[in-house]
Amino acid sequence: MHRIGAFSRLAQISIKTLHHYDELGLLKPAHVDAETGYRYYSVTQLPRLYRILALRDLGFPLNRVAEALDEGISADQLRGMLMLRRVEQEDWIQEESERLDRLKAILRLIEQEGRLSGDVVLKNLDPQWIISLRETIPAYRAIGALFGKLYGALGTLGSEGIGVALLHDTDYREQDVDVEAGIYLQRAVAVSSPLHCYLLPAASVASVVHHGPFNRIAEAYADLMRWIEANRYSPSGPTREIFLRISAPVTRDDESNVTEIQVPVVKFR
Repeated sequence: MHRIGAFSRLAQISIKTLHHYDELGLLKPAHVDAETGYRYYSVTQLPRLYRILALRDLGFPLNRVAEALDEGISADQLRGMLMLRRVEQEDWIQEESERLDRLKAILRLIEQEGRLSGDVVLKNLDPQWIISLRETIPAYRAIGALFGKLYGALGTLGSEGIGVALLHDTDYREQDVDVEAGIYLQRAVAVSSPLHCYLLPAASVASVVHHGPFNRIAEAYADLMRWIEANRYSPSGPTREIFLRISAPVTRDDESNVTEIQVPVVKFR
């Protein structure tokens, strides 16, 4: 057996916490010296200690920890609960990371208030062959996964053209987003469902090239919005995001990404 100090050091848990667990009856010392009052703990108590720590990290209040221990919670049960907690925490981290990115982007937009961009141009596009996969995805961050499905279905054909995302929703949606992932081709090719190969119609588009990460692409959209309004146009048709240069592996914060945004427009009357 080990005195409480040695047990604390080896188990990597503070003496204060061990005292607290003792007072609550969660983890009593294996032996208390009647003369000195020294507490001693045994390695055989580690499984119970680890269960206490795991349940605490899962968010169990201490009174529920005691109940769970009395019910004889197994390692397999804990493993399942920990895996579920891990998924929840990863989702939370992803959401908080995206929230932080949005706050940074909004701050930059605020700093740029009143600025008119000279980078937006009007282009007249010819008809363009595209091979694509269109789905309703959970959120914009899932566009990468949709492209993964597209390139998986295309095989070697996927290396022939440039990637483009068509955003079909007429308003911004935080979930259930109608997106088409595709690549531009020089010719028509035969494909099977769920892929489609067709000719995108000619269009007049307001275009801007965004040099920077996806999590700052709102800056380019703000430039487009200002230009469209100042030149008395209105959006007409799906927005196209053309990926001129994408990091590998794909990340939302890579400064070397280059994306051209094209918004089909008509003159406002």
